[in-house]
Amino acid sequence: MPETILVVEDELALRDTLAYNLKKDGFTVEVVGDGRSALESARKIKPDLILLDIMLPELDGFEVARILRKEMSTPILMLTARDDEIDRVVGLEVGADDYLTKPFSMRELMARVKAQLRRSRLLREELSQLGAAQKQQEKLKFGNLVVNLTRREVTLNGEPIQLKPQEYELLVFFAEHKGQMLSREFILERVWGWDFIGDSRTVDVHVRWLRQKIEDESSSPTRIVTVRGGGYRFEG
Repeated sequence: MPETILVVEDELALRDTLAYNLKKDGFTVEVVGDGRSALESARKIKPDLILLDIMLPELDGFEVARILRKEMSTPILMLTARDDEIDRVVGLEVGADDYLTKPFSMRELMARVKAQLRRSRLLREELSQLGAAQKQQEKLKFGNLVVNLTRREVTLNGEPIQLKPQEYELLVFFAEHKGQMLSREFILERVWGWDFIGDSRTVDVHVRWLRQKIEDESSSPTRIVTVRGGGYRFEG
């Protein structure tokens, strides 16, 4: 079934060009020309990706992205005629996944569209596999460390330990990839999400906090080990 793309662009000529090229590539395309219509259409058709201009009548693209990001995880590729860094930062902060400055080549646009759709598909597949795995196995056990997936509870030596939400998500991610070397960038993308604005130091800080709670000696970790020049590996 063709993936659906919502094009939100008030410039008629560009809107028609985008729609033509996307349809030619096999996508189903819906087009609107203002911010309020963008919200209505996105809620109605649940597109697989949104191409969103910033300068729009009714509501600008920043506001549209901010509202939609609270309601859905659909990838948003923002389009703008301005190349100011502050616009790119604001766009990403309100929930955009990528940013393209006009004028742009149709070839580059199509490459970015396909990249975002590919990432979205992979994420859905991972979530689906994770959901199936969780149904089959409610608890993950590593010696005296037990992760109860149903209750979102972690115990060490039979005693519950208090983890912040992101620490818990990080531990579950490690547990599901036991024995694998995971780069900081890969962990950041999968645990914090595609639209997180931050760097790999975020991972290091949370690993340090997690080690303090689940390791016998956090200064000499045996569960979450550092791979020199690579990242981390969970040994269980």
